[in-house]
Amino acid sequence: MHITVYTTPTCPYCKLAKDFLKEKGVSYTEIDVAADPNAANDMVKKSGQMGVPVMEIDGQIVVGWNQAAINDLLEQATKKKTKQPA
Repeated sequence: MHITVYTTPTCPYCKLAKDFLKEKGVSYTEIDVAADPNAANDMVKKSGQMGVPVMEIDGQIVVGWNQAAINDLLEQATKKKTKQPA
């Protein structure tokens, strides 16, 4: 499972999203779009949104703090992982 969280240092919803992933024991890559204008452009291209948080979970985009959508994508990714042959 590959997760990228596009954030800014002052975003309270970004903190909620990251804390949620930590509670689930899920690793992720954090990209601070305030410090990286190229990453901010990539985020906008992928999501159509300029606001954060934006999460990419195995290629699927979640805009904003949407716990239900994030949880659904995590469950889908986990199911795919367990169905793969060893």
